[in-house]
Amino acid sequence: MADLVAVWDVALSDGVHKVEFEHGTTSGMRIIRVDNKEVLHRNWMFKLVGREHFKIGAFKASINIDASGGFSYEYTLEVNGKTLKELREQRSKTAKVWLPVIEGYEFRIVLEKDSMDVWCNGQVLETAGEFVDDGTETHFTLPNGLACYIKAVSSGKKKEGIIHSLVINDNEIPETLE
Repeated sequence: MADLVAVWDVALSDGVHKVEFEHGTTSGMRIIRVDNKEVLHRNWMFKLVGREHFKIGAFKASINIDASGGFSYEYTLEVNGKTLKELREQRSKTAKVWLPVIEGYEFRIVLEKDSMDVWCNGQVLETAGEFVDDGTETHFTLPNGLACYIKAVSSGKKKEGIIHSLVINDNEIPETLE
């Protein structure tokens, strides 16, 4: 870990992944770890700049290595062809995330608005949709057996669109910004 040059936290539907990158600036050695597991290891590379491809779960990722003057380098992470900033902006529009703590257990619940998939702690849950007077409810059961739902209602404003709320035990859980 002496050549650790970059660490990124990447929030995806199945969880927040930690990506670590080691780069030997004299040997060209490159090591990529995802969630503390080595996914790429190259020794003695003559080309010190370039791009390394790997996967974060089901997503394609790459690290770009660019010279920034002298013997210093700039490292950027891309996921599915998007920079980390672009990915975060897109996810803020296409996903809702809640992090409730229930009876001492932490849950990470994610709604993928484009597919209406509901994830809990890295697993897709079985859901049942229901139309109600003011919108829809997507019902599911948490791994601890607790039934809950995500309510979708119109904001009444075109720019805001649909408002999604997680309800557990008749309590609305505040959304988390990642």
